[in-house]
Amino acid sequence: GYYTGLLDDFGPERIYDTPISEKGVMGLGVGASVTGCRPIVDLMFMDFIGECMDEIANQMAKMRFMFGGGAKLPVTVLTMAGAGQNLAAQHSQSLEAWLAHLPGIKVCCPSDAYDAKGMTIAAARDDNPVFVVFNKASLAMSMEVPEGSYEVPLGKAAVRRSGNDLTIVAISRMVHEAMSAADKLGELGLDVEVIDARSISPFDTETVVNSIKKTHRALIVHEAVKFGGFGGEITAQIQEEAFDYLDAPIMRVGAPFCPVPFSPALEQIYMPNVDSIVAKVEETLEL
Repeated sequence: GYYTGLLDDFGPERIYDTPISEKGVMGLGVGASVTGCRPIVDLMFMDFIGECMDEIANQMAKMRFMFGGGAKLPVTVLTMAGAGQNLAAQHSQSLEAWLAHLPGIKVCCPSDAYDAKGMTIAAARDDNPVFVVFNKASLAMSMEVPEGSYEVPLGKAAVRRSGNDLTIVAISRMVHEAMSAADKLGELGLDVEVIDARSISPFDTETVVNSIKKTHRALIVHEAVKFGGFGGEITAQIQEEAFDYLDAPIMRVGAPFCPVPFSPALEQIYMPNVDSIVAKVEETLEL
C-alpha cells in the first residue's frame, strides 16, 4: 500500500499501527491535533466515516469555532473512495458530499499522483482539518512525480483541456473519463473544456464561472450517486453566478440511486463512463 516503508523511515515514535477502530483512531487524531501535533490519520475506506462521524462532525469540524479560534486542529485524514474494484456496496461508496457539508473541514479529491502528493503536503501544513480522498482505481495509475516537496493549493481547480463548446467539471477519477470523452467528441468536431475540480471544499467557483462565460454550457460529472451528490452544489453555484451566460440547462452525470453492485458486470453498468459522458454532452448540445 501507500504506507510501505514508512515505519522503517520514521520509526515507531511517529508511525502507529492502531486497532481497527475508526472511532478511536479519528478521536486520537483530533486529540493529537488540538494538543500541538500534526497527525495524519488513515481511514482506509471512506465508507467507514459513519463509524466516526461524531468525531468528525461534532469535534473536528467545530472545535476551532467553539473556542473562538483559540484551538487549531491541523489534522489530515487520508481515505479511499470509489467503485470498480468489486468490493461490493459497503466498500465502494463515494461520500465526499457528506464531508463538504461540514463547515470547518476542507475536502480535496485529487485525480492523479501529482495532485495527490501535492495536496497531501498542503493538507499536512494547513492549520485546519483536511480530508484527502483518493480514488481506488486512480491509485493504479502511474505518472512521474517530483522527488522534492511541493504543494498543490487547496481550493484551486485546474483546467485540464481548453475548449469553447461546453464545460465539463469533473471530480477525482472522472477527470480521466471526461478527458477521454472530450477526445472522442473532438473527433466529431466538438471542442470541450475539462475542469478538474480537485477541491470541493473550498470549491473554486471562479474558474468554473469563467469557463461557462466562454462555453455557455456545463456538464458536471462525478462517480458518486447523482441524487444529493456534490454536482448539485456545483450546479447551484453556476446557476447563481453565471445564469445569464447559459445557453442550455446544466446537466449532470453520476451513479444511479442504488448501492454499488458486487457483480463485476453490474458494477460496470453502474459506474459513469466515457459513453455516458458523451451521450450527455450530445444531449446538452442537442445533437
